[in-house]
Amino acid sequence: MAVSQPHHLCTSSSSLSDSMNPRSNPVAEANTTNLCFESSKERIKKLFDKIELSVSSYDTAWVAMVPSPDSPLDPCFPECINWLMNNQLHDGSWGLSDRPSWLVKDALSCTLATVLALKQWCVGEEQMNKGIQFIESNFASVIDEKQHAPIGFDIIFPGMIEYAKDLNLNLPLRSNDVDTMLQRRQSELRRSYLDGKKEYIAYVSEGMGKLQNWEEIMKYQRKNGSLFNSPSTTAVALTHLQNAGCLHYLRSLLEKFGDSVPTVYPLDTNIHLNMVEILQSLGIDGHFRKEIRRVLEETYRCWLRGEEEIFLDTATCAMAFRMLRVHGYDVSADLLTQFAEEKQFFNSSLEGNLKDIGAVLELYKASQIMIYPEELVLEKQKLWTSQFLKQEVSKGSFHSDRVGKYVSKQAEDALKFPYNATLERLEHRRNMKHYGRDNIRILKTSYRSLNIGNEDFQKLAVDDFNICQSIHREELKHLERWIVDKRLDTLKFARQKLAYCYFSVAATLFTLELSDARISWAKNGVLTTVVDDFFDVGGSEEELLNLVQLVEKWDVKEGIKCCSGEVEIIFSALHSTICEMGDKAFSWQGRNVTSHIVEIWLDLLKSMLREAEWTRTKAVPTVDEYMTNAYVSFALGPIVLPTVYLVGPKLSEEVVRNPELHRLYKLMSTFGRLLNDMQSFKRESEEGKLNAVSLHMIHSNITEEEAAAKMKVHIDSKRRELLRLVLQENGSIVPRACKDLFWKMSKVLHLFYIKDDGFTSNEMINAVKEVIHQPISVDELLV
Repeated sequence: MAVSQPHHLCTSSSSLSDSMNPRSNPVAEANTTNLCFESSKERIKKLFDKIELSVSSYDTAWVAMVPSPDSPLDPCFPECINWLMNNQLHDGSWGLSDRPSWLVKDALSCTLATVLALKQWCVGEEQMNKGIQFIESNFASVIDEKQHAPIGFDIIFPGMIEYAKDLNLNLPLRSNDVDTMLQRRQSELRRSYLDGKKEYIAYVSEGMGKLQNWEEIMKYQRKNGSLFNSPSTTAVALTHLQNAGCLHYLRSLLEKFGDSVPTVYPLDTNIHLNMVEILQSLGIDGHFRKEIRRVLEETYRCWLRGEEEIFLDTATCAMAFRMLRVHGYDVSADLLTQFAEEKQFFNSSLEGNLKDIGAVLELYKASQIMIYPEELVLEKQKLWTSQFLKQEVSKGSFHSDRVGKYVSKQAEDALKFPYNATLERLEHRRNMKHYGRDNIRILKTSYRSLNIGNEDFQKLAVDDFNICQSIHREELKHLERWIVDKRLDTLKFARQKLAYCYFSVAATLFTLELSDARISWAKNGVLTTVVDDFFDVGGSEEELLNLVQLVEKWDVKEGIKCCSGEVEIIFSALHSTICEMGDKAFSWQGRNVTSHIVEIWLDLLKSMLREAEWTRTKAVPTVDEYMTNAYVSFALGPIVLPTVYLVGPKLSEEVVRNPELHRLYKLMSTFGRLLNDMQSFKRESEEGKLNAVSLHMIHSNITEEEAAAKMKVHIDSKRRELLRLVLQENGSIVPRACKDLFWKMSKVLHLFYIKDDGFTSNEMINAVKEVIHQPISVDELLV
């Protein structure tokens, strides 16, 4: 059947039975609330149509200083002069109108550049004087380390002071202060030359004056005529060389933006990818599938064409690689070779010259999407980027202003919660809390983009989270009633882990239309825990055999009877739940799949029976014998495999029986079993039980440490292969929505077993509260 149009936004007024019906649309029952949501969504959708960049008075001033190629005594772009005269701020400065208090250096740089432009063309004397007054009264900020310095400030600002002298512009500054600045400039230049920062020296050309080798820097000219996509660098190069490409670039900018320019252009690919990243990181990407697909398709076309906008910007290149690969596009890691070595990155790129932590962070994130063992490029990249970020975080290298704190928090979270070990809803909550609404970026001057620093993103995400969470709480209450109805709470041997079972799915399959999937996942999770405990400690040999036989004779109306009350409770719960899930699967698939669900459960029970026999007879299986059985007995089959019927795509018998689906299941389960066995080795050894670690020690005659190291290699290999199968589109017949279930479960397993033998960590208890029970409050958000 066709699934109703997906909505992440849920309504607490809808009944549970309606919410579990894939054809229902509970959002329509809350029209007033929905109007608010829809208006936010429409505003965000419009942002995909046009990139909004703030105007840069700094760059506009440098463009204004370019003389006409036909008449050197006249400006080439007089419209920029007019814009500068009309856009002075009330305090006499130029720059962002609502700049924060820690950006005075930026305001000084913008203001001095504008004063130079007005002086050069002998216009705007009143504005000039106000600007000079601002510079004089705020000059102490030039050497204030608490102030955030734009890129190249210690070279460019003194360079502009020197140019002021050439223009006979009298700035009321003390000579000692000017000398100090010039000395700092000399030191900065000396360090940059010694470190081989050629790109950086070219990028800050407007501060170099006569020191610059103007012919040399033109090797950095791009196909669009610019240098580094920077209007200011391009303008000063044009002033010195009268280069036709530079002139074409600046003219095209003014045709697009009118009488002023941004500080960097083009930036469309970077901004669009950032929008997609933000929507995904906040958990609201499901509302914008068409827009996101358009961005990815265009990015892939640019990737295949080798466009400079991607490949000459480290952060954009790394982000494009990661997002394209995660969304199933075939992109090679070979194109990241230039970033494989730390020294290579820092010496051969502008971002490396600048020690751009944001670019390093993107490289680190990209390195985690390694799906082939031979991708040594990503292996090396992950090693040095993680080490670099850890060092920067531990040293507190980030600036104390809001931008620095935001980047610092991003780096800390990326290190603490890698791609394979973060659950979506926990990540969404963190990102909502630390979302940067103003999202100021700083190059040679500060700028904003309304496309990525927009409060609509945060508001939609918070409302969506809270309303969906209210539905999750209702579903949990339903599950609690179900446990009582099925008398599962009377089984003294069974662990009561409903909250954790439901958490594992609410944290990953959180949208409204997946209610059936969540209920199936959680109920089967509870039942597998009960059955595991029954086979482990609760049942006799007779009872275990009896339960297996009952499921084997599923369709026989008369025959085997339950031999005990415990068996009767378990089988009754299994029978009713399997039938219920079969009915729900029928409404999604249009065909009966109950027999397949029974088969899945029977495979599990037989594998558990085999393990019970090994324990009873003190048998020591080979490692292969153990793992062939253990990936099934790990009990993920009944949780994940029935759920594939409830997430949207219709699955034919051919797809369900295809080796691809079984391989996904086996990889996920093997990964989980090995993780579990590593964490539970000491406890199980004390109980006299065998697992993968002890069997490796026995059969390979190795130590515990050697066995653990061997297991870790296997775990990493299985996880990497699982991710490759999930992301791979060529030759795949299993729909991506179904494949995602296996990867989501692998991330749940990582969280469950990262520190403890499952179900025991205090962090897990807190995670359950955050996902299911604690709404996000306004006070929790940074403002």
